[in-house]
Amino acid sequence: MLERSDIAENALQCLHDEDYDRPFNTQNLNADTLIFSGGRQGRSLDGEWYFCVDLLDTGLRQKWFAMTPARPEDRIEPWDYDPHDGETVPVPSNWQMLKEKWYFFEGSAWYTRPVTVDALDEGRRRFLRIGAAQYDCKVFVNGQFLGNHYGGSTPFCVELTEALEPGENWIMLCVNNTRTRDRVPMRNTDWFNYGGVYREVTLFETPATVIRELFLRLEGGAVKALVVADGPAESARLEIPELGVETDIPLTEGRGEVTLEAQPALWSPDSPKLYDVTCAAGGDVVTDRVGFRTVERRGTEIFLNGKPLFLRGISVHEDDERTGKVTSEADIRRRFEHARELGCNFLRLAHYPHHERAAEIADELGLLLWEEIPVYWAIDFANPATRRDATNQLTELVRRDRNRASVIIWSIGNENPDTDSRLDFMQRLAATARAEDPTRLIAAACLINHAKLKIEDRLAGALDIIGINEYYGWYDENFDELAIIGRNSAPDRPVVISETGADGDHEKGPERGLFSTAYQSEVYEKQIATLSDLDYIKGISPWILYDFRVERRQNVFQRGWNRKGLIAADKQTRKPAFGLLAAHYAERASKEE
Repeated sequence: MLERSDIAENALQCLHDEDYDRPFNTQNLNADTLIFSGGRQGRSLDGEWYFCVDLLDTGLRQKWFAMTPARPEDRIEPWDYDPHDGETVPVPSNWQMLKEKWYFFEGSAWYTRPVTVDALDEGRRRFLRIGAAQYDCKVFVNGQFLGNHYGGSTPFCVELTEALEPGENWIMLCVNNTRTRDRVPMRNTDWFNYGGVYREVTLFETPATVIRELFLRLEGGAVKALVVADGPAESARLEIPELGVETDIPLTEGRGEVTLEAQPALWSPDSPKLYDVTCAAGGDVVTDRVGFRTVERRGTEIFLNGKPLFLRGISVHEDDERTGKVTSEADIRRRFEHARELGCNFLRLAHYPHHERAAEIADELGLLLWEEIPVYWAIDFANPATRRDATNQLTELVRRDRNRASVIIWSIGNENPDTDSRLDFMQRLAATARAEDPTRLIAAACLINHAKLKIEDRLAGALDIIGINEYYGWYDENFDELAIIGRNSAPDRPVVISETGADGDHEKGPERGLFSTAYQSEVYEKQIATLSDLDYIKGISPWILYDFRVERRQNVFQRGWNRKGLIAADKQTRKPAFGLLAAHYAERASKEE
């Protein structure tokens, strides 16, 4: 499409305007536009979508979204791309895994597909839900821009009630995974920057009233419920049949809370009891399966249902050597089974929100979870735009998963330097998490104060759990310093070793020394011996369950992968350190019985 086109108003706009993105960066698709999706019967829009990479953002400059379908032979002028015909890719997928030439691609790509709908009955509404798209996703329907969403791992919704017409419609998504300074995370990370629409896309139809939030929890010794509805409704009906709960919740400006007369059996790893819940408001009906339990901190102890808890854990990324960041239920269940074989009662889901099915399955299996947002390494903490992005991602995560009994920790960041701007930024995030959900513990993965050889971070006062990432025996070669840190530190709250470990290349690594699986085992042996003597440490989640893909790791042993996994990237081959940690966890569990 040329600059003289009646779609692109003039050559300045089409070719030379570097503010072309500004009209399409409203970030109006956010936590407040989510709808509660539990139990809804939607129409899947997964499958083949027309696709084109667009490194130069030609599509926004030339307004591809305004093109109408036409046969190539019927077009009267040249065009750079036809969004209604040509190459297709599957949704969900990551474009890096589809063609070698896209492996390191960062930029915009366009997804387009037709959707045929019937006329809506009066008072009915339609919503599009995208489970995740990396990173900035702009939504167009029939040439109309409806909004965009920031955040590569949280779901978002856009209302299509007025945008869809009876008959054939065209949905277009412009997805951009470019890392920029004001985003969360920003440019420098330590996991692969997968791009694309990589979680499920669903079209929902609802009544005029739609339930946006449903939150049930055990708080202050009582079961409490929150309902937020959008549309005409004076009350919501909540039912938990097994607990004999049938109650109406008055709604004021669409919001209502109630304390229930109920005595649920407590959810725990040994007894992961879940209750079927139904909520209705204004004709809208949603369901969920919810467990009730308490988690709290007292001094340096963590208590689950009033009993002391030690977190025997492992960290895990969403990464697969064949599918990238696309996660299946089978893959989730495999990683949980491996965690159980390791002797874990706990997993750290790093460094971003994982697929929502992970927490649902953990609820069923009785595994505890640490969930976090990617406030990772160097963040532009003083930038209000960055704070807005982080706050929204955290809110979306909390609202998505706060009914999951398995989730006991919200983590607000990882390995950030202790600066004034970071302290203010993170304190605000902690306050946001507590406002959205006062029933869980707040953590961050902090760094050791290497100058003082001490666990020390000003953020600790805003946290319930101090996460510590330490790599003595690996990045810190003087292992003896870890024992010194242990003696120098006297934290007033529990510490969880949120990362430790070493690379072990099972394919090409040496027999001994760095990058050998033998050396990886040596590091684990020393870590276990040293950490076991520190009574304020109440958990450990070594780095990491599986080897994972990352651009920055390019030596002869890593070859584009972080090799710290206890299991190789094939998710089958166990390294010797797996058995070491499993034996330690088994011994620890036996002492706790």
